[in-house]
Amino acid sequence: MLRTLNHYPHGIRLLLTGSLVLTLARAVTLPYLVIYLSTRLQLSVADIGLVLGSNLIIGSLLSLYGGFLVDRMANRKLILACCTVFALGFVGTFLAGNLWLFYLCLLAVNLAYAVVDIAIKAGFARQLPVEERSTVFSIKYSLTNIGYAVGPFLGAALAGLDASLPFVLSAVLGLGYCGLYFAHGEDSPHGNATAGPPLAFLALGKLLLKDYRLVCFTLGGLLSAVVFGQFSAYLSQYLMITSNAQTAYRTISTLVATNAVLVIALQYLIGRRISRQHLKLWLAAGLGLFLLGIGGFALASSLPLWMLAMALFTLGEIIVFPAEYMFIDIIAPEHLRGLYYGAQNLSNLGGALGPMLCGLVLASQPAQHMFYMLALFVLGGGLFYCLGASNLERVGNQQLR
Repeated sequence: MLRTLNHYPHGIRLLLTGSLVLTLARAVTLPYLVIYLSTRLQLSVADIGLVLGSNLIIGSLLSLYGGFLVDRMANRKLILACCTVFALGFVGTFLAGNLWLFYLCLLAVNLAYAVVDIAIKAGFARQLPVEERSTVFSIKYSLTNIGYAVGPFLGAALAGLDASLPFVLSAVLGLGYCGLYFAHGEDSPHGNATAGPPLAFLALGKLLLKDYRLVCFTLGGLLSAVVFGQFSAYLSQYLMITSNAQTAYRTISTLVATNAVLVIALQYLIGRRISRQHLKLWLAAGLGLFLLGIGGFALASSLPLWMLAMALFTLGEIIVFPAEYMFIDIIAPEHLRGLYYGAQNLSNLGGALGPMLCGLVLASQPAQHMFYMLALFVLGGGLFYCLGASNLERVGNQQLR
């Protein structure tokens, strides 16, 4: 991977650095938001879930407009502005004295992160030839997982010294990357679209709904994200019902570590082999591994079996994630890449819905039924992917008309 990174132009390396640094900044404070809301704002567990879940959902919806801005503005200006908002948002979340101010600051963080993420993907497409994009998407995903793996440990060490330090570090990392991009980031042209009236965004949104493939891929991604978006949350819920708290904590910690190690170790090696010519086969293999992993979770009776099931599940994640990006990359018109990537971000809604739906099933049905529901979501996602990928080999970049 290091050899490939050295091969990339400076602009690509700078964008990949942004993926790592901003994800690390987000991961440093993410585990402590629950503690903060509970101790400082005195919220119940149910209210905390509502605050964090709704914030993620609203941020995902608003990121569609962020994709519109990516097509209209130069990457440099947009990334610098969003990194500044990202850093100030973390300062605000800690200083906020009431729930609404905290909510708005957290929304600013999530939205700024989503817009920068879209700008980074669009930057890849502008600067790299088609055949190199699957590799760079895999590297980006590996770096993102490194950030999520390392961040909580840094946050824990700093929180032991002072509760404000994780938030300070997140803000410093955001401002640090902002300074780095200001010093070394290159001006890049914005999309081919010209500036238009505010209704232009709504008009484009209506046109996106007419793109059959985009709608199918977005729905497929949303259904799939219910399964892999926040697997640690619904597995924790399941383990708390079927075992004791100590066993649940030990098992979920091991599974999260297994997932992180495998993604970091294998994402680049597997992801670079995913080709545009065989995307449907790759995606079918990834979804099949999801089903095997879910079946393994349902049958697991010991920690080694849980780890084996997680290994199969993670292999599916490693394949599906870059394959989704490649599908969008194929169908996105050059001047609307930001908007298309923003639409793809709507799949995050599935990640937010996963724990909620699983909680409802666990509260009303036998625990094993949760995995039946998850398997149906995988099959539903696969169906929409299949519909969207029909005749994809004969399609270049689909143009909106």
